[in-house]
Parts: sequence; structure tokens; C-alpha cells
Amino acid sequence: MPKDSMTPKERWTAVLQREKPDRVPLFWSSTQETLNNTKKYLGVSENSELFKVLHIDEIISVFPDYIGPEFPEGTDFFGCGFKEVSYGTGVYTECVYHPLAQFESIEEIKKNYKFPSIDWFDFSGIKKQICGKEHLPLYGGGMEIFLRYRQLRGFERAMIDIIEKPEMVEYCLDNIFHLYYRITEGIYEEIPGKVLLTMVAEDLGSQESLLFSPECIGKLFLPRMRKMMKLVHENNARVITHSDGAIRDIILDLIDCGMDVLNPVQWRCKGMERGSLKRDFGDKICFHGAMDNQYTMPFGSVDDVKKEVMDNIRILGDGGGFFLGPCHNLQAITPVENIIAMYETGYEYGWY
Repeated sequence: MPKDSMTPKERWTAVLQREKPDRVPLFWSSTQETLNNTKKYLGVSENSELFKVLHIDEIISVFPDYIGPEFPEGTDFFGCGFKEVSYGTGVYTECVYHPLAQFESIEEIKKNYKFPSIDWFDFSGIKKQICGKEHLPLYGGGMEIFLRYRQLRGFERAMIDIIEKPEMVEYCLDNIFHLYYRITEGIYEEIPGKVLLTMVAEDLGSQESLLFSPECIGKLFLPRMRKMMKLVHENNARVITHSDGAIRDIILDLIDCGMDVLNPVQWRCKGMERGSLKRDFGDKICFHGAMDNQYTMPFGSVDDVKKEVMDNIRILGDGGGFFLGPCHNLQAITPVENIIAMYETGYEYGWY
């Protein structure tokens, strides 16, 4: 078996630059219950030990310290309230209070609500966050602003607003965007040239099709995404775009905006077949994820997992441009044996 000849940061940088890495990078994404189960199974106590055993590249991210007005426990700096909700085999933190839910106009929002200010954040501690971790891939900045709007208004209201209150949607998205743009700028200014990847995300797809019309996406989402992606590239970082589901119809639009990496590659969704994605877009973007978390990882056999790993490396990893990992957080029902098989097989067969 070959041995690593690159640090995690060198490996990720090589893939992003379309150079030859030593092997396919492996990344981790899971619920807390799954992380705890896997560490217990392997007999380790620290995340870093788990990553070492399974040859996973540890990733770090930075964010400024919050120094703004105090907010009640269970809420965040936008005023959204959160609660741990059991789904049977684990717990997710869900948004249960939506501070803009009762308002019907921009005027009401202006009168009764204050959007967070960049002055509420202190960037001076960011250098300390990366001290001693310079060999690891670094995420910093970015946004997923319609997710935040959904939390502010509630999911159903937010979707209805697009049709019934488009001016209010635009007003709120502008305020949310402005904050995250300024935060991203501040991170780049504090650690110039250090950020490798910035997440510019929106969930735009369902299992079968787009969640929104292409016209709606082009008007509501893409202009702000393009502006953020331009900032990313101006600071010599790369854009990773998360969008679940069947989004093939807008991949070229996302590439035109500046997307460098597509996550999570849910290849069982309509139109997201791996071979055609690699053929049609592989010279323009990298692929991040692709291990199916709806069927293979939770319900498949170890042999099913191994086969999928090898298929992903053969198809999406052909010539480089691929990061292997789950296409969503590994859930608590996922057998630990399948998780270990994914990473061990990725390490064994991922060498270039």
C-alpha cells in the first residue's frame, strides 16, 4: 500500500488546481450520534484519532467571534429559536421560532426588527483559530441566504412569499446577503490568502426536479450567488456550492456564476447520473461527495458500499477532480461497518 506524500491541504489544493494528487481526498460528514458510534466502535475518543485511522482529511473552518447584543438561550443572532427534535434514532436541531413570521410588509419589518450588523462581530481572533493547523484545508465565509430567510419566516411562508410578497423577499435577502458578504470580506482581510474554500450554497433541487422554476432561480438566487462567488475568486479562494437533489438543469448557470466544486452529487436523483455529469461538466468543476446516503450507506451491504466507492472513483475520479464522502450527513441508522468500508475502500483504491 502506498503512503501519503501530501498534507491534507496540499492534496485538496492539487485537486482544485487540476493537478495530480497522491490519492482521492476523503472527507467526513455525519450527525453527532454517528460520529460517537463510529468512535466507540473503533475504540478512539478524539475526532482526530478517527480521522487518522480512516485516512480522512480533517477540515477546519473559521468564523468571527460574536460581540453583539445578548440573545436568549436557544436563539441565535438573527433571533431565530431552535430546539432539539428527536427523529427516533437521533436528534436534529430544528428552527421552531421564526421572528419575522407575523409581519406582512417591509414597513412592519423595518419598524419591529433589526437585522444583525457587521459591528456585532470581532475578527481579531481568527488568526488564533488556524494557528498550528496550517497543513489542513480551510473553509471560511460564504452563505446560504434563502435557508436563513426560511428560518426567519418559516418554511411554508417563505415559499409563498416568493409569489405573494416578492418585494419583501428581496428586501430581506438583501439584508442577509449584505451581512454574510461583509463577514466573508472580513475573514479574507484578517487572514489573506489562507482560505482555500468558501461555501456558497442554496438547496435548489428535489428528488425529481428543481424546487423553483429556472426563471425564479435566475432572478432570486443567482445574482447574489454570482456576487459572492466573485468576491471568493478575487481573494484566491475556490467556491464550493452545496445543492441537494436534481439540479442538472442549472449546473451550467452555477458554473457561469463561478462555482468550482459541486456538492453533494446525489446521483440517484433524476438527471444526476455520474457518467453524464463527469462527461459534461468534469472539465469545468470538481465533484464532492457522491456516496449515496439514501440507500447504499444506511441499507446496503458492505459489498454494496465497496462497489459504490470503486464506481465513484472510476467515474468521478477519472483524471482527478473528485473528493469522496457521503452525499449528506451520515445518519445514526448507518451501520458502522459500512462507514469503515467506505473509507478503507476509498483509501485502498483511490491512489493516482
